[in-house]
Amino acid sequence: MNTSFYPRDMLGYGRTPPKPRWPGDSRLALQIVINYEEGAENNVLHGDAGSETFLSEIIGAQSYSDRHMSMESLYEYGSRSGFWRLHRLMTELRIPITVFGVAMALERNPAAVAAMQEADWEIASHAYRWIDHQHMSEDEERRQIQLATEIHKKVTGAAPEGWYTGRDSPNTRKLVIDHGGFLYDSDSYADDLPYWHFEGDSPHLVIPYTLDTNDMRFATSQGFNSGDQFFTYLKDSFDELYEEGQEHPKMLNVGLHCRIAGRPGRTRSLRRFLKYVLQHEDVWLCRRIDIAKHWHKHHKPVPT
Repeated sequence: MNTSFYPRDMLGYGRTPPKPRWPGDSRLALQIVINYEEGAENNVLHGDAGSETFLSEIIGAQSYSDRHMSMESLYEYGSRSGFWRLHRLMTELRIPITVFGVAMALERNPAAVAAMQEADWEIASHAYRWIDHQHMSEDEERRQIQLATEIHKKVTGAAPEGWYTGRDSPNTRKLVIDHGGFLYDSDSYADDLPYWHFEGDSPHLVIPYTLDTNDMRFATSQGFNSGDQFFTYLKDSFDELYEEGQEHPKMLNVGLHCRIAGRPGRTRSLRRFLKYVLQHEDVWLCRRIDIAKHWHKHHKPVPT
């Protein structure tokens, strides 16, 4: 077996995960994310080579070297209608929310930003653009991280404390750490609990996200095709983690997109799930920044 350095952590917490000590000794921390991306996707209007292909009702969409009017209107639904449907639901049920907000998209919709802030939602940065960063040069990605935080501060009044690129690159985490000012990033799907990443002078907190308890599965070739499937999968995930939480409390992420979960039939199933959750005690409904502050306070690594 090759014993040279391997940059991935395949062990994690192993058999004995830490007791997170969630507030109120809760058995589960439930965190809902609304991704706000509309108006920052691939589009020739934005100087891109072609139209968007990812996460829409057009499964397997092709990129056009001109405007793709159907794709554009599907994204526009998210900002024009879907966001407000989700906003009404979450404020009605008083559910704390973290928004993963793409800077270009936030800048195009001040009314949505104001509504997020009025509801006391956390607005974390979701990069400058909703595009693939995999082959972006390190210098360009660094420039876009800086631009994202500048625009974020301009439109929200404060710099973001959390970061999630989503369509990230091998350089993303290092660049986010180098930029500084973030209490956490969520460019990981590796655990059911936050964990510390060690790089540079100080530990960096990672709060893993999810792609399974996520409405994006409505927009993939293998995924949910009805609200019932969405509800059942969310409920089963909640039930399993709630039961595990008697001994080993964990975290459940639910990821939403305005143009996907903001459609009426999907919002209806989401409403069913949230009302089911609210019937349970010992569940901490929170924002990601709340988890980050809790982990920094109670689970900071001890210097060796």
